[in-house]
Amino acid sequence: MSRRRFTSAGVIAVVVAAMSMVSISIAGQAPTDTRAPAAVALDKAKASLGTAYTQPKTPWGDPDMQGVWSYATTTPLSRSDETKSIITDEEAEADEAEVASRQDAPPRPGDTGTYNNFWFDRGKKIDRPSLIIDPPDGKLPLKPEVAKRRADRAAYLRERPADSYLDRSPTDRCIMYHGVPPLPSGYSNTYQIVQAPGLVAIYDEEIHHIRMIPLDGRPHLPEKVRLWNGDSRGRWEGNTLVVETRNFNDKTVLRYQGSSNTHAVERFKRVSADMIDYQYTITDPTVFTRPFTVAIPMPRRDDHIYEYACHEGNYALVGILAGARAQEKAAEQAAKKAK
Repeated sequence: MSRRRFTSAGVIAVVVAAMSMVSISIAGQAPTDTRAPAAVALDKAKASLGTAYTQPKTPWGDPDMQGVWSYATTTPLSRSDETKSIITDEEAEADEAEVASRQDAPPRPGDTGTYNNFWFDRGKKIDRPSLIIDPPDGKLPLKPEVAKRRADRAAYLRERPADSYLDRSPTDRCIMYHGVPPLPSGYSNTYQIVQAPGLVAIYDEEIHHIRMIPLDGRPHLPEKVRLWNGDSRGRWEGNTLVVETRNFNDKTVLRYQGSSNTHAVERFKRVSADMIDYQYTITDPTVFTRPFTVAIPMPRRDDHIYEYACHEGNYALVGILAGARAQEKAAEQAAKKAK
């Protein structure tokens, strides 16, 4: 085995071993806060921002970004015309209580329902009307023709949601969830960052994708090589980790839209012991009228990421397709009976 291959294997072994280290909390300890963990983490991190902070270093001299970090928030990506410019803590708490109440309400007749609020970890609103900080109006600069295509596709899927497994999202198919870069949802908004010399690994909680980000200046993969989560390369600009991702495939469905021409630049800057200032800029002239920038506070979480075995017995997809066939058969029988 060559020295280069041995070194790469050693680095990956270190990363995998680090991700496998899980401690078990002592049974019987009463929690000090009954709120969802992501909300607790954000408040704790915000409290640490006013103190003096010196960026720690790894043993080999890189800024130390390691840990488990949350990007959970209920603040929307894009601002609506009705959204206020400033959101107070009281308004945020009232909104979150209303969402929790809806989640705990009994399902409508004929609806199987979903998880109640206990199982969600959405985080909380931040004091901005949207996650987009540029353009200044906080709105997603989607091209009108792209917005129309998206609306047409959504209308089609409402009528025929499961003609094929290809009609279902990459999430239903256990391929990807939040994507790269991510947008928060109701749960699993967690990154674990692990570092080794010349490499950063980011482990995404849901559908357990691990992004291996080289820092050695190597070029991106050839243009013909396309990946669901793109091809990432990183570098340090002072204490900020900058990650550029391209080479997305044309099947990737990002929740802010996107295409195979999407180019993402992420910036991770640790601003306190318990907070990373996380921002990213998306450029894709085939989808957006201009680049846009998202900023999400990323507090440290004092827990661990456990395995998310999405594709082991993915009966949901089988059930979705079987249910659609059953509905079609019932509709055909009803039509014959009506005649």
